[in-house]
Amino acid sequence: MTTPTAAAAGTIEVGGRTVDRMGYGAMRLCGPEVLGPPADPEAAREVLRRAVALGVDFVDTADAYGPGVNERQIASTLDLTGEHEHVTVATKAGTLRSPDGDWIPHGDPDYLRNQALVSRDRLGVDSLDLLQLHSPDPDVDFEESVTALADLRDRGVVDAVGLSNVSVEQFERAREHVTVASVQNQYNVGHREHDRVLDACEAYDVAFLPYFPLAPGGFGAAETTVTAVADEHDTTPEAVALSWLLARSPVVLPIPGTSSVEHLEANVAAAGLDLPADALRRLDDA
Repeated sequence: MTTPTAAAAGTIEVGGRTVDRMGYGAMRLCGPEVLGPPADPEAAREVLRRAVALGVDFVDTADAYGPGVNERQIASTLDLTGEHEHVTVATKAGTLRSPDGDWIPHGDPDYLRNQALVSRDRLGVDSLDLLQLHSPDPDVDFEESVTALADLRDRGVVDAVGLSNVSVEQFERAREHVTVASVQNQYNVGHREHDRVLDACEAYDVAFLPYFPLAPGGFGAAETTVTAVADEHDTTPEAVALSWLLARSPVVLPIPGTSSVEHLEANVAAAGLDLPADALRRLDDA
C-alpha cells in the first residue's frame, strides 16, 4: 500500500507561500532536553529527508532548539536555495536556553534582531520564510517585541512574521503593528485551552500551528474517546488526533515532531484519514 503524502491534507497559505497542511516539527532531532546534537546525526538527517520525500513542505524549528543545532541540521540536510527551496522553514526567536534546559523568554528588540540575523546565517538563506516570536517576555513590552519583528520584515530579513504562546488579546495587539502570518500555541484533542485563539485565527484567515498535537503524556479527558474511535476505524490514536485537528478548522497546520522515520510516516499518513461526522462529534464532545 502506498503511504499517503502530506498533500492529502490539502493546502494553506502561510505568509504568502502555499504549503500542505501536514507539517513537521524538527525539535526532536536535537539531543535530550532539546540541548545539543542527537546521538545519531545521520538518523536525524534521514528523518528530514524522508519528510520532504513524503511531500512535507513546512518545517518548524527555532533558534532555541539546540540551541542553534536544529537550524544547522536543516541547512546541512536540505538545499533551501536549490532543490528544496519550495520547503518553508518557520523558525522562532525570543527564547534563551540554560545549561539545565530552562526556556527563558527574552524579547528584547535588539536581541530579536540579532537572533534573526544568526538564524538567517545558519539556514543559509537570503531571508527567513517565517520568523515567530517564541514567547512574550513579561519583562519587555509586548508591542516593542512585535515591532522589532515588523522592522525585520520591512528590512527584508524575514518574509513573514508570526507569534507563539499568545492570547487572543496579544494576537489582536500584534495585528495593529504587523500582518501576522501564523500563531503557534499548544493545542490538541485533549488540551483545548486556546480554542479562542484558534477561532480568532480562523476569523482572520491566519494559519494556526498547534504544537504538541499528539499530546505527550496522553490526551487527558479525551483519551478514552480517542482510543475508541481509533479501534472502530482500525487506526491509531495518533492518527485520530491528527485527523481531528485537520477537521477542526481549515487554518490548522499540524506540526507533529518525531525522531523516527516510522513514526513520521504514520503521522503523514494521517493526512489521508477522513473520520466520519459522528466520530468527529464524539471527539468534539470528549
